[in-house]
Amino acid sequence: MYLTKAKQNAIKWMVLLDYLSALAAWLLFWGYRHYALGDLSYWASWSIFGIRDYVMSLLIIPGSWLVLYMLSGTYFDLYRKSRLDEINRTLIACILGSILVSLFIFANDAEDYSYFIRITGRYLFIHTATTLTIRLLLLNRVKNNLVKGKVGFSTLIIGGNQKAIDLYKSITGSKKALGNVFKGFIYSTKENGNGMSKFLPQLGNLSELENIIDEHEIEEVIIAVDTSEHHLLENILTRLSYRPVVIKIQPDLYDIISGSVKTSNVYDAVLIHVYPDLMPDWQRVCKRAIDIVAALTALVILSPFLLFAAIRVKLSSPGAIIYRQQRIGLFGEPFYIYKFRSMYVNAEKDGPALSSHEDPRITSWGRFMRKWRIDELPQFYNILKGEMSLVGPRPERQYFIDHIIATHPHYKYLHKVKPGLTSWGMVQFGYAENVDEMVERMKYDLLYIENCSLALDIKIMMYTLMVIFQGRGK
Repeated sequence: MYLTKAKQNAIKWMVLLDYLSALAAWLLFWGYRHYALGDLSYWASWSIFGIRDYVMSLLIIPGSWLVLYMLSGTYFDLYRKSRLDEINRTLIACILGSILVSLFIFANDAEDYSYFIRITGRYLFIHTATTLTIRLLLLNRVKNNLVKGKVGFSTLIIGGNQKAIDLYKSITGSKKALGNVFKGFIYSTKENGNGMSKFLPQLGNLSELENIIDEHEIEEVIIAVDTSEHHLLENILTRLSYRPVVIKIQPDLYDIISGSVKTSNVYDAVLIHVYPDLMPDWQRVCKRAIDIVAALTALVILSPFLLFAAIRVKLSSPGAIIYRQQRIGLFGEPFYIYKFRSMYVNAEKDGPALSSHEDPRITSWGRFMRKWRIDELPQFYNILKGEMSLVGPRPERQYFIDHIIATHPHYKYLHKVKPGLTSWGMVQFGYAENVDEMVERMKYDLLYIENCSLALDIKIMMYTLMVIFQGRGK
């Protein structure tokens, strides 16, 4: 998403204040603990603080809390956060963190378990009270910035009919500030005789949608089309999957009855919300953390085997050891994927072509690597760079994507998430040998996008390991 400087600064302030609150809570608790134990020398002199105490107080304790908050998904756009949800998130993080701190630091202080429970409760109260107080002060300031219009979300309306006008009036006239800063609108059809131009400037045509979003740094797109124009929705949503924007759609009665509309904001307009991030904040952070840890671990542990594979590639045929090829990743951004070369040089001199089971372009060692997925191992480097994830739809080349979207435009939905080293489709199909198989594999990857979660990622990784150990790759 496009984060303005004010929104970025709010996140930085949250990190700084979380550090200071963790430090203050620890020092307050330290003083209380020494007082409770009858060690009055603490109050007479700060000499009780040794090097270990300074490191613990200034680095380890606050740093550990920041890591926990990051894993809980705290440090995202504060202007979209619900204060009630953040209180709930803070309470859960404080309970978990206080228990962990007590287990590591106070567990051996006394044999009496009641003392451990008591000391944990005291620390939990001090830390939670300090953190919640400071966070609520910051979040209230953030909310006031929205109310006063100092910060908002650059918004585009698609549609110029009476429904779009009524929706615009409803949002701008809402008793509760929603933060929408309307940059303009575009008509959903070529007809432009309606009255939206009296309220907002027309920024262009629907054919220019992507350029308009980029030029005006649009963060939210509100789609307000007539029931007769619902056939346009699929095309608009497909194109918007290449942009990190929040999409809001005006529902009809069927959408409301079917349960598609979920809202807890009494004053907000009734809209279907489609967010660019398909996982909850904490799951996204944990997914990225797992990616980094797994990739680093794999590269270190498998380094001797990677060296052996590289030597075998060099001996198998003339050419480079690592093959680099441009693929399409998150939001349609191109990147270069890395693989051990499994084909002879100039294998695609006649143009792009997918590999087949008995493909003569594949070397004998390359065939072995593909069977056991060894050729994919250099992609751990792509994962470290953040271009790929452990689990996600396999990235393809633009040439084949263009062929697929000509008949299956919803293939673009696959680019709403990072491409992966493995995927649901790869478990089912392995390497696709033709465009039809790519389309068939796409069905499983679309299912992944609709159901993506950490639990599903773990399940796919387990099945991938089964495929590898059974040598069922191709």
